[in-house]
Formats: sequence, C-alpha cells, structure tokens
Amino acid sequence: MLNILFAAPENAWGGFLGIIRGELPQHRFEATGRFCVDNLAGFDVLIPTMCPITRQLISRADRLKLIQQCGAGLEGVDIVAAAEKGIIVANVPTGISGNADSVAELGIYLMIGLSRDVWGMAKSLQARKIGQPQGKALGGRTVGLVGLGGIGRALIQRLKGFGVRIIGIKNRDPAAAKAELGLDWTGGDDQLPELLGQSDFVFLCLPVTPRSTGMINRRTLSCMKPTAYLINLSRGGLVDREALEEALACGTIAGAGLDVFWEEPPDPHDPIFCYNVMATPHIGGSTDLSMQGIVKGVVENIRRIEAGQIPLNCAQPQT
Repeated sequence: MLNILFAAPENAWGGFLGIIRGELPQHRFEATGRFCVDNLAGFDVLIPTMCPITRQLISRADRLKLIQQCGAGLEGVDIVAAAEKGIIVANVPTGISGNADSVAELGIYLMIGLSRDVWGMAKSLQARKIGQPQGKALGGRTVGLVGLGGIGRALIQRLKGFGVRIIGIKNRDPAAAKAELGLDWTGGDDQLPELLGQSDFVFLCLPVTPRSTGMINRRTLSCMKPTAYLINLSRGGLVDREALEEALACGTIAGAGLDVFWEEPPDPHDPIFCYNVMATPHIGGSTDLSMQGIVKGVVENIRRIEAGQIPLNCAQPQT
C-alpha cells in the first residue's frame, strides 16, 4: 500500500481525488484540506497541485518516491532538490490529456467576451437598454500567441475558423514553426515587442521560467495597441500585476482576460477587477475531457511506482 498526499481541499477540481481513489482503492489517500503542504514524512507519493514544494520541504521527506503533478505545471517544484534525494518528478503534459484543448476553448471564450464587451452587456441589461454595446468583429484581426506548445497549437486549430491573422513567438526555430503551423509570422522571444505591436489579442501560452517571469511588464505593455487585449492562460507569474493595473487604468490596453493570477486564489476585492477584466477561477483545464486524461496519466504513474517501474513524463533538472 502506498500513502498518497493530495495537496488541496478534498473536493477540489470536481472531485478529482475521489476519482483517483476509485481507480486505486488499494492505496491510502489523504488531502491537506488547503493548497499547502506542511510535512511530507510518511508519504510515498505527493500530488502537489498548486503548492510550492521547496528544498526545505523535500528534505523532510523520509520515503517519498514520486511527486506527480495533476497537470503540466511544475514551476513550483524544486526538481533539483527532488533529484538529489532520488525522488522522481513527473507531470501530465497538456497535449496528451485533453487539457490543452480545454484551455484553448476557454481562451476563445475570453477573446469573444472581450471583443463583444461583456461588461457593457451587463450594464445594458441592468439599464434595460437593447442593442448596446457595439462589439468588435474578429475577422481580419491579428492574434498573437506567445508560446506555441500544446495550448498554442490547440488555439491555432480553433482560431483559423474566425478569419484572423495568427502570429506567434517560439524560442527555438520560429521559422520551422511558421511553416509547420501555417502562421502569418513568427519570431523568437527577443521579438516579443514586435508581436505585441501587431496584435489585437495577445495570448500567453508558455510556462513560467526564470526567463519568462514578469515578461509582461510596463515596458512590454507599452508596446501593445491601446485597442488590444491581453489574455493569460498560463501562469500569473508571467505578468507584473502592478504594471497591468496601471495599463488598464491609463488605457494603455483595452482590457484583459485572466484565468491565472499573481496569487491564487486572488482577492475578489482586488482593484484590478474594477477595470475591463474578464476573470475565471483557474478553470482552463477543468473539464470532463481533461479530467479523464489527467486521471489516466496520474493513475498510470502511481501504478508504475507500485510495480517498481519508471513513471512516464519525468522532469529532468535543468543544468
């Protein structure tokens, strides 16, 4: 029997823990009840969710074999410290779980909501006004994707039906990505200002790394059109919160769509929500489709640990 710790409330993400329990009834599961871990002693497997898993915390693990993320994001896990203790770190990549498709669908929802002015709609209904506000059609607009991994590719598939011009940023070999994905323009990460200046909608679809943290800041926001919208589907750490509020207040950009935040859960009274912001509670990957794919990936790796086999989709420490 394995002792498995779920670092979240019992019923988080639509009862994910209950589904895993049903698939692995021979093991013992425990939920922390909050997005926090105090102690790893006595546990064989950790599902970290949104909790930071630090070197200090890992140092107190006495039998941990696997840190298995229920999704793709591992930026909060000290992978080097885990490797030093012989602990395997693994995830469920977005492209194989259905997660990327689900996140992309939410991105389209945010794009349409911003372009049709959902805040204005609510005000018109409240004031019993019909025919207002006038929205912005999508045809002929330019959509910029920062990151062309699983989520970026899923967005491209869906965006092509809207008659938009699609451009992108990719760290490695952007020219090859342009040809493969049929984009109108691609550039390296050093060309981000150029993408921002061309785009009517900017989607952030890349992981948080030391290089990408805070990439959307006062300088880069100033490159955007005053009529453009920023949509963050990845991680809150990509965006400087104060710079974003300032840009919204000053009209540097027209609005933002946020599924991820600088702190999670965010303060519902944060003044940034007084501006033209469509916000969703980090639910991009929370659908029946992605749940099935994520459960399958997590269960498979726990079974592999139980059988003494190497898990799938292991993360490697960056050197």
